[in-house]
Amino acid sequence: MTDENQAQAQAQAQPKPQQDHDPNQLDPAFFSCVNAFLELANQQAREQGLKRISMATLYATARFNVHGYLGNVTSAAESRTDFLDYMTNMYRRMLNEHLDGIGAERSIDVGESELAGEYAAIEAARQNAALPTAE
Repeated sequence: MTDENQAQAQAQAQPKPQQDHDPNQLDPAFFSCVNAFLELANQQAREQGLKRISMATLYATARFNVHGYLGNVTSAAESRTDFLDYMTNMYRRMLNEHLDGIGAERSIDVGESELAGEYAAIEAARQNAALPTAE
């Protein structure tokens, strides 16, 4: 199968977003996919150890993301730096979110979050939205 045919097949296999789906919420199928990857990673970690599988998942993720990038970009040379910056920033954000969330779940002090300002702004917006308006 050519790369173009493979890309078309993957696009067709993608579930269509539901019309009544909240655009601010991720599709539940996303979390099913994440959980399937984590299940495999946990199985492999039991056999080979956390450090090795952590490195293997990072390596595989980088390889897969480059494959996706090169399959969807018209000029890789011109957008290489933007791609690297975007992916690096996204990964750092995900690490922060999981450190905050899992640290809180396990009652582990993980230090000050780089996202503390964003969390405070979100909480302030929630509180403002909950306040009754004066008429």
